[in-house]
Amino acid sequence: MTVTLIAPTWNEIEAVKVVLPRIRREWADEIIIVDGGSTDGTVEFCRELGFRVHTQKARGYGAALREAIAVSTGDYIIEFQPDGNSVPEMIPAMVAKIEEGYDLVIGSRYVPGATSYDDDRLTKVGNRIFTWLVNLLFRAKYTDTLIGFRIFRRDAFEALQIDTDGLAWAIQLPIRFAKKGFRIAEIAADEPARIGGVRKMRPFKHGFEFLVVMLREAFTK
Repeated sequence: MTVTLIAPTWNEIEAVKVVLPRIRREWADEIIIVDGGSTDGTVEFCRELGFRVHTQKARGYGAALREAIAVSTGDYIIEFQPDGNSVPEMIPAMVAKIEEGYDLVIGSRYVPGATSYDDDRLTKVGNRIFTWLVNLLFRAKYTDTLIGFRIFRRDAFEALQIDTDGLAWAIQLPIRFAKKGFRIAEIAADEPARIGGVRKMRPFKHGFEFLVVMLREAFTK
């Protein structure tokens, strides 16, 4: 079984200089940087390191991931945040866990033994509320639905027909994995603070989008 790692970027030069050199090539058969139009040297730096860069055509985080998956070849897909929020050294553990027979494995910052160094009071409360709602509405047992460090089977993902373009991808994906009855696991994975750049997530704007997607999913099969 082969592994593709996908890392979405948009003006992350400070972070990618720290994070990407720590990714060992033997951890993934294919690594794709999907860039949303960086103008700060992110793309040039990634290419200097020898990484394949895909320039996304449609706007949005979800669109970036779907485009990259469409041009990838791996049996397993890793969603990885190169802004500093994902720990590269956890990649082998994520792969090992999914190889136990799971369809989705989440690197959770709220499993005992893990910590988020990026949360503020608002995001911590919001993340836990959304996770609680997903568990309640879809009979799931998540501890962390909005983290962007996950690995999933390509064939399982293709059955989900994810259709969100923006950050609502973050919540639609775990909801649909739960609705389909796929095998899901979590492992403890710290979330370091992001490195430089500007946080793309806006708690109230995107929180409303998450809520709309969640309610839509609750009333559709």
